[in-house]
Amino acid sequence: MRILVAGAGHLGAQIARALAAARNDVVLVDRDGDRAAEFAGRPAVGVVEGDACEPAVLERAGAFTADVLIAATDRDEDNLVIGLLAKRRFAVPRVVARVNDTDNTWLFDARWGVDAAIPATTPLISLVEEATGAADTVALLRLSRAGVDVIETAITAHSRAAGRALADIELPPGTVVATVVRDGRPTVPAPQMPLRPGDELLVVSHSATEEEIRAAFR
Repeated sequence: MRILVAGAGHLGAQIARALAAARNDVVLVDRDGDRAAEFAGRPAVGVVEGDACEPAVLERAGAFTADVLIAATDRDEDNLVIGLLAKRRFAVPRVVARVNDTDNTWLFDARWGVDAAIPATTPLISLVEEATGAADTVALLRLSRAGVDVIETAITAHSRAAGRALADIELPPGTVVATVVRDGRPTVPAPQMPLRPGDELLVVSHSATEEEIRAAFR
């Protein structure tokens, strides 16, 4: 499934990682160059820097071939414009939009191209299921009901974790490596599994930050 996520804030970044982990083709759009740079170079998530309220930016991100668009910025007016463009100009089959201010909920309907309006307080897993309509593809992400974040990191030739067994890596408390993607195939890792350059790790944690988890493998 090809999915565009507009807005690389905390929610947008989480949903992009979660959907990419579920083997979807995900492109993240944000006008903040620093936010976009955080995802640049990650094979699992494409990045387009620019304002998703501009049709040319959405077109560059692949809106004409998108199955789903998620407007996840922290501005309701932007999410409405993005939703309307997605539906009316690009005919995106499913448009999901974040509602930041509950007083604006009444606006988020078919008149603005929105198929599903999601309050900002909605758990991540519910948003994923609403966006994809296929909960079985994201079973791992049900952990998010307990406040667990899903974080992706990669092993490079310069990582201190390269060549070391997973059991020898000191992870932050409350953190588990759920999957190692090697040569394009996800694997449930054994403790003695040696990590190799090119491995992509899907890590779940209820307390550690993304930076803390990446630091453990650098």
